[in-house]
Amino acid sequence: MRTVHDHASPIEIESPVSIFGAALSVLSNLVWLAQAWVLATVLAALLSGTAIDVWLASFSFLGLGIARALLNQQAQADLSRAAEKHIQELRQAIIATETETDEVSRFGGAGSIAALATEKLDALRPFLLRYTPARLRVMTVPLSILAITAWHSWAAAVVLLAAGPLIPVFMALVGWAAKEASARQMVEIGSLNDLLADRLAALADLTLTGAGPQVIEGFATASDALRYKTMAVLRVAFLSSTVLELFSALGVAMIAVWVGFALLGEITWGTWGGPLTPSAGIYLLLLAPDFFQPLRDLAAAWHDKSAADAVREDLDSWRDDARRKILGAGKTVRAVTFQGLSLQDVMVGHADRTLRFPDLEVRPGDSLAISGPSGVGKTTLLRLLAGLEQPTHGAVLLNAAPLSDAKADAWRAALGWMPQTPRFLARSLRHNIGFGVPLDDDVLQLSRVSPILSGLPAKDLTQLGESGAGLSGGEARRVMLARALHRSPSLLLADEPTADLDAETANDIIDGLLAYVAGGGTLITTTHDPRLLDRMPRVIRLEDGA
Repeated sequence: MRTVHDHASPIEIESPVSIFGAALSVLSNLVWLAQAWVLATVLAALLSGTAIDVWLASFSFLGLGIARALLNQQAQADLSRAAEKHIQELRQAIIATETETDEVSRFGGAGSIAALATEKLDALRPFLLRYTPARLRVMTVPLSILAITAWHSWAAAVVLLAAGPLIPVFMALVGWAAKEASARQMVEIGSLNDLLADRLAALADLTLTGAGPQVIEGFATASDALRYKTMAVLRVAFLSSTVLELFSALGVAMIAVWVGFALLGEITWGTWGGPLTPSAGIYLLLLAPDFFQPLRDLAAAWHDKSAADAVREDLDSWRDDARRKILGAGKTVRAVTFQGLSLQDVMVGHADRTLRFPDLEVRPGDSLAISGPSGVGKTTLLRLLAGLEQPTHGAVLLNAAPLSDAKADAWRAALGWMPQTPRFLARSLRHNIGFGVPLDDDVLQLSRVSPILSGLPAKDLTQLGESGAGLSGGEARRVMLARALHRSPSLLLADEPTADLDAETANDIIDGLLAYVAGGGTLITTTHDPRLLDRMPRVIRLEDGA
């Protein structure tokens, strides 16, 4: 048995493609060191009245500024492309995996999966854009400024050495709290999306039962919980930013005080013997803020990393849930010729129990009803026969050979499927039946859809919502039958086709199913309906465990 993750590579958050953009970001910051030297030289010359080539200095400063801007622009463009590519790859991996599996993920429901593929993956973008460049800048820019500062003044270098390490130490302490707060926020986002998906699926029932106020109250409670956890993340971010700004401001202020008194001659120590020159003093003042800026950038990106770590844990949790893969590749192929279908010692293991199915054989032209209490595995049996689920023991034989990956697409091309709950696309009725292929009048007559068309404003071009807006329950079930019969399938699988229908509509559906069999088709249906059971020549009753 294969799982959807058998051949998947480990999901990594940090994309190696972004290293080039990060290197350009570092280079653009280093350009400022040269710019600052030009500016310091010009200001010192103006203060002392020394002659200087203003045009050369101006063009040098402007040229370095343009180079810095171009490097930064290219860095951001490269980082953005790399981040978008990486997020799209992760999103496609999630979507591909979810479309290939036959089981519900233990990670969560549809809302949690949707939140993971959209909101949570989008939370990676700030991390991919900022964290790696900030980390590389911290490894290069402060050390470069420290070396330049130490060359001019050991006292100023000591100030930077004293103030600088406090930022990453405090950043690490805050990071633990930020990671926990981000993880709680991510869980709440998934829970809220699950709640939304669940309530939307039951919207019609909730409206009919008048449960609107209770639903609104539930959403208010869930949204308040998410808001509280989001504010917890923001509180940590604001607190850490305030403290980090305090440390950096104190460091810059101490450098400014020392440089000021040194230039005034009040302080004669702190250099390597000679007095501090105006150009060197101004240069140190210009460089001091940029010594702390990469540390502040990394501290800000650290919160992005905390959110990314929470997303990574969700990705790992989702990925560790190895689930069975649906047979086939989903390709459009020519239908196989149906000669017979059988089950041999089939069992399906679920988390809470194991379903066992009787051996059976279905020949072309047969009509078979499967009955039994709810939860006994009737729908699972249909999914096994369609190759949408794989047995954990035994085999499903198609034309006397095991139903395999290579045969599944051709087999499903020969099937018609009538689900228990009607499903629609937000397209026309014509598209919902034929998916772009012209409709067959015989199929419309057989499924009793023709009378429905006469009552619709635009006939078969009437637009339907995803819930089949404009159609009654019985009409929706007839449209499902028309869809199942549209391509003249060799075998029709119908899951509870007459459930919750009035007697007249149920008889119409039953007549349509039996007319399909009379025309040479093969029918397997699950049902509790005695009206349908009485008209089926062969009935298999399933019981719990057998």
